[in-house]
Amino acid sequence: MYPEKIRLIYQYPTMTSNDLDLLVNHHERVHYKKGDLLLQEGEVSNCYYILEEGIVRSFVYDYDGNDISTNFFCQDEIVIEVASIFHHIPTKENMVCLTDCTLWRIKFDSFQTLFETMPALAEWGRAWMAHQLFLTKKRALDMITLSALDRYKQLLDEKPKILQQAPLKHIATFLGITDTSLSRIRKELVGK
Repeated sequence: MYPEKIRLIYQYPTMTSNDLDLLVNHHERVHYKKGDLLLQEGEVSNCYYILEEGIVRSFVYDYDGNDISTNFFCQDEIVIEVASIFHHIPTKENMVCLTDCTLWRIKFDSFQTLFETMPALAEWGRAWMAHQLFLTKKRALDMITLSALDRYKQLLDEKPKILQQAPLKHIATFLGITDTSLSRIRKELVGK
């Protein structure tokens, strides 16, 4: 049953079984259809999700109005726009379901109350944010130091479902390359 996965996501050395039960009970299972927006540019996020099934993409529009993928979220990942939810500011990102999705939503007010009253959740939150900062820094450096081919291979290793289910144009913008370059890379790998 999926609530057990939620318990695993929040697992932390100081988290008790009662803490985990309380956390799970504050999540609500929700369903969205392919194409549904979880968050739209200009909105202030008031919740985050744990993705049970499906794929969610976050994206922005650049200065020329081009749609640029900023992230893909897969099964068992936390779907969140950190700046908007924690700073209560309008987001620049959009989050859309690329497939039908089942998610577990927790509203910010519930999370905040638990965060303030559950020391283990505060510790988990700090560790989670530190890991997210690491991933953000790694992505920025990878965009500069890795070739397009290596970035593609890395995505293939880390999130193969994206390459199976997301449109190529979205994958290309995430990798910082054109659709044509992505097609060439894919052909090159198939030829090996």
